[in-house]
Amino acid sequence: MIRVTPSIAIAEYELEFHFIRSPGPGGQNVNSVSTAAQLRFDAANSPSLPEEVRRRLRGVAGRRMNAAGVVVITARRFRSQDANRADAVARLVNLVRRAAERPRRRVPTAPTPQSVERRLEAKRRRSRTKQQRQAADDS
Repeated sequence: MIRVTPSIAIAEYELEFHFIRSPGPGGQNVNSVSTAAQLRFDAANSPSLPEEVRRRLRGVAGRRMNAAGVVVITARRFRSQDANRADAVARLVNLVRRAAERPRRRVPTAPTPQSVERRLEAKRRRSRTKQQRQAADDS
């Protein structure tokens, strides 16, 4: 079990790993060893996630979640398979943790009477400045 929050834990069997060749420099090692880890987590059908977390995860994951509700994370920062695997799991945990946070409700506020007066006074000053720039009327 991978503990995400005190109330959410993801079972190991829900994670699917594929190891692929990592692009970029690295010479012989990168050309012959599949060190990049691709983690797939079916969030849409996961029994570990509450429904509200699942909904928020879609927004938090963005392009990392496909239309079927599967989160795909590719980790290729390190040269070893184990380190990339741990990095992918850590990134998934971070995503789910961010989705588990309830967004704070916005408390609407009204402008203070002083701020309204300051705004209106600034508008009056600007209006006077622009009126003074106009050509004088001959009539």
